[in-house]
Amino acid sequence: MLFCRCSIHQSNERINLEGTWRFAIDRQEVGISEQWYLQKLPDYVQLPGSMLSNGKGDAVNLGTPWTGSLFDKSFFTEKKFNRYRQSDNFKVPFWLQPEKYYTGVAWYQRDIDIPAGWQEKAIRLFFERCHWESRVWIDSVEVGMRNTLSAPQEYDLTGLLTPGKHVITVRVDNMIREIDPGENSHSISDHTQGNWNGVTGEMFIEAKSPVYYEDITLFPTLSKSELTVKTNVRNVTGKQQEVNFFFMLEKKRIEYKQVMKPGDNKLEFKIPLSRNMTYWDEFHPNLYTLHCGLQGFGTITDDRQLTFGCREWEVREGVLYLNGHPAFMRGTLHCASFPLTGYPSTDKEEWLREFRICKEHGLNHIRFHSWCPPEAAFEAADELGIYCQVECSSWPNQSSSIGDGKPIDAFLQTEAEYIVKVYGNHPSFCMLALGNEPGGNHKQYLTNFVSYWKARDNRRLYTTAAGWPNIQESDFLSDSQPRIQHWEEGLGSIINSKEPSTAYDWSDYTDKFNQPFISHEIGQWCVYPNFKEIAKYTGVYKAKNFEIFQESLRESGMEALADSFLLASGKLQTICYKADIEAALRTSNFGGFQLLGLSDFTGQGTALVGTLDAFWEEKGYVTPEEYRRFCNSVVPLARIPRLVFENDEKFVAQIEAANYNEEMQNPKVCWIVRDGTNKIVRQGKFSISQIAIGNRQSLGSIEFNLKDIEKPAQLTLEVLIDNYANNWNFWVYPTEKEIVNSNDILLTDYLDKTAIKRLNNGGKVLLSLKKGTLKDEYGGNLAIGFSSIFWNTSWTNGQAPHTLGILCNPKHPALAAFPTEYHSNYQWWDAMTHSAPIRINKVSKEAQPIVRVIDDWFSNHPLALLFEVKIGKGKLLVSGIDFHRDMQMRPAARQLLSSLLNYMQSSDFSPRHIVKIETINDLIDK
Repeated sequence: MLFCRCSIHQSNERINLEGTWRFAIDRQEVGISEQWYLQKLPDYVQLPGSMLSNGKGDAVNLGTPWTGSLFDKSFFTEKKFNRYRQSDNFKVPFWLQPEKYYTGVAWYQRDIDIPAGWQEKAIRLFFERCHWESRVWIDSVEVGMRNTLSAPQEYDLTGLLTPGKHVITVRVDNMIREIDPGENSHSISDHTQGNWNGVTGEMFIEAKSPVYYEDITLFPTLSKSELTVKTNVRNVTGKQQEVNFFFMLEKKRIEYKQVMKPGDNKLEFKIPLSRNMTYWDEFHPNLYTLHCGLQGFGTITDDRQLTFGCREWEVREGVLYLNGHPAFMRGTLHCASFPLTGYPSTDKEEWLREFRICKEHGLNHIRFHSWCPPEAAFEAADELGIYCQVECSSWPNQSSSIGDGKPIDAFLQTEAEYIVKVYGNHPSFCMLALGNEPGGNHKQYLTNFVSYWKARDNRRLYTTAAGWPNIQESDFLSDSQPRIQHWEEGLGSIINSKEPSTAYDWSDYTDKFNQPFISHEIGQWCVYPNFKEIAKYTGVYKAKNFEIFQESLRESGMEALADSFLLASGKLQTICYKADIEAALRTSNFGGFQLLGLSDFTGQGTALVGTLDAFWEEKGYVTPEEYRRFCNSVVPLARIPRLVFENDEKFVAQIEAANYNEEMQNPKVCWIVRDGTNKIVRQGKFSISQIAIGNRQSLGSIEFNLKDIEKPAQLTLEVLIDNYANNWNFWVYPTEKEIVNSNDILLTDYLDKTAIKRLNNGGKVLLSLKKGTLKDEYGGNLAIGFSSIFWNTSWTNGQAPHTLGILCNPKHPALAAFPTEYHSNYQWWDAMTHSAPIRINKVSKEAQPIVRVIDDWFSNHPLALLFEVKIGKGKLLVSGIDFHRDMQMRPAARQLLSSLLNYMQSSDFSPRHIVKIETINDLIDK
C-alpha cells in the first residue's frame, strides 16, 4: 500500500466570514415556512464558535434532552443526589456540564459584498466544521444541504453570487433525526465533545479561476521512482480550454499540455522521483514539496504547493509491515474531548502539543474513536510521525445499527468518501474503520465496506469496525479479547484471579487467526479524581461531576486524603497499564494495542482512565520517562512465572526484547537485581550479536537461588538494552518466619466466648474475617480485587472490582516485616483477593485504618483492610483479610500475618479507641 500526503497551500481570493453573525433559535422549526432567510435575524453571535461558546441555549436541568445513553439512573432517583437535582444547584455526575444546552434548529446570517472582479469566477462557500446539518440560502435562493460530520461542508455558489451585496443565511440543525450515527458517537455525544450547534474552524467564500484543480491525489512509488498524480480539473467556462500543467519537484520541472472540456476532467500524470527520497515513518517523518501549476488564458489559473510523504503498508504472514519492516502500533484513543471549547480544535499547534505528549509516553498511534479530526490534526501527525486510525463518525449501537437498511447505512458510506477525499493524502492517515462496536446485521455490510475500500484505494489499512466483527477481508483485526479485563469479567480477569506473573500473553487466541491484531481499548483502569483539576475548567464546560465527588468525600470526613487517594490509586493504575502493555508486547506477531486511554474520558459516568487528565496534562504519579520504560519502540521484557517467593525457592525469568526500531547490532544487554536500599544483590549480562526487528526476541534466562535473602525483601529486577531499560518488582520472604512468641494472641474469625474472655482479661485478639462473612451493610457488598476499577461502576452497572487499591503508611510497625510502598503492588494481590473492605466509620468514628482501601468516588466510604481498637482491657486487631483458608498455599498471606503478630507482641500495639464487642460481632454474618 503506497501513500502520500498533500498539505495544500494555494492563493485564491477569499472573503473571511469570521466575526459577528446575526442569529436566532428556531425551537418550533418554523423558519423555513416563515422565510427567515428574508428577514433580519434579531440576535448576534461570534463565529467561529457554537451556541454554547456564545452563551446561547437553555439552562441545564432535569428536563435537558441530553445526547447519549445514561445506563445508571441513580442520579434521577437516589436521595443522595436530591440536592443536585435542584435548579439552583444543578449538577450531573455522569459527564462534564455545560452552562447552556440546545438541540434543534438555529439560524445564522450575515451580509456579504462580492467584488466586481469575481464576475466570471468559480465561487465556493467553505465551513471547516459545521455541526451538524446545514442548509444555505443566498438571498432568497436555497443552495442546498450538507450533513457531513467528518469533513468541511462546502457549497458551490458559482453563478449565484453576482458582484454586489448579498445575504447569506445558514440553518444549522444538531438534532438526531432519520440519520442516527448512534447517540454515544463521539462525533455528537455529550459524553465527550458535546452535541454542539455552530460553525468552527475556517469560514470563507472563495473565488477561483474558472479552470482549476478540484482535487489532487498523489501516489508515490519509490521502488519505481515514480509519483502518480491523479487530479480532477474543473472547467466552468462552458467551452473547451487549452491548459498547460507544470509540476516541480526537487528543482526539476515537468510540463504537460491538455485540452479541458467543460465540467470535470479526470487526469493522471507521472512524475519521476529522485532515488534520494526516503520513506515517511514515526522515526523519520520525511516530507517533500510538489509544486503544481495550471496555466490558461495566458496566466496562472491555479497554483498549489503540496507537501507529501511516502510510505508503504503491507501484511505478511499475519504481521504488519511498514516500509518493509515489522511495525507495532502503540496507540491511545482520542475521544474528542475538548473541555474548554466543546468542539474540536482546528489549531495545528494544539494538535502538535497533544501528539508530542503521546510520543513522550512512547506512543506512535492514535485511534479517533467514532469521529474524524480536522485538517490540523493530520498535518501535525504528518510532521511528528503519528499513525492515525480514522472512523466515520459513528458508534452505530444502542440507539442505532447498521446493515438493516436504515438511512445511516448510506450516510456512513458517504462519510467514508468525504474522509478519503479530504484527508486521504496524509501519510498519517494509516487506517480506516467504519466506526465503533456496531449493532445490527452488520457483518455483510462491513464485509462490503472493507472489500470496496481495499479495491478502491490501497494507500492504507482497512478493518470493519473497532471491536468487531473479525472477517477474513480485514487487513487487521480490532478485537478486545487480547487484553487483561473484559466487559462483565469482574474478578475473573487474569489480573484479579491468577497469581501475579509477567509470563502470560494472548497467543492462544491470536494464533487462531492469520491476520495481525490491534487489541481494542485495552486498560480502562481508573484512578481517583484529581480535585485540583476543577480549577482548569475555565471554558464552556465545568467539572460539576468532580464537585459532587469532592463534596461526597468531604462529607465522609476524608477530604484531607484526596491527594493521597489520587497518588496511591494512580500508582496501581500504572501497574495495571504496564501489565496490559507488556502482555501485548509479549504476544507473537501482534500488531499493536489501543489504550483507553492515555488521557481521561470525560463522560460515560466519568471514566478517569488516563494517566493524563482531559487537558493531556500529568497528574503527578508517573512521568513520561517512567511510562516509556514499558511503552516504547524498544522494550526489554521479562517472563517471570511468579512474583512472590520464599527463600528456599529459585527465581527464574526469561528475558526478551520487543524491538520495533532498527536492528540492533552487538547491543549491551545486562540485568541487575537490587534490594530496597538500592544495593545490588545479583547481576549479569548476555552476549547478543543482534536483536532483529519484532517481538519475542529471546535474549537469555536468569536463574538463581534465594536462600541468602534472609529478611523479607522487595527486590527489583532491571533489564537494560543499550539505552532502554525496564524493571519489575518481586518479593522474597523467609520460609521460617521470625515470630515473637504469639501464644497469648488468639487468631479467630468471630468474637466467641473464648475471644471475649481473652479481651476482658486484657489479652490480644486478631480477628480475621473469613472471606464472604462480612455483612453487606459493613462492606460485604463491595467487590474488592487487586486491580483498579474497570472503566467506572456507573457506566458498567456496578461491575467489579469496586475499589482502587490500598493506601497505607509503609513505615507503620504493623507492616515492618511486610515490605511495601504506600500503594498497592503485587505483594498485596493475595490480601486483596482474600478479603472484604470494612466500612470502618460504622465501627468507630475515631479509629483510623492501618491499611485503608480506596473506595469508588461515587460512594466514598471510609474502608479499612486492617484496623485496631480497644475492647475493655483487651486489644483487638481487625482484619478484613482471611488468614484462615489455604494458608499453606499463600506465602504473602503468611508473611503479612507474621508481621501483624510481631506487631501485636510489641509495645507499638496500643489501640486507643474503644468499641463494644457487639459492634464488632455485628460485622459478621454468622
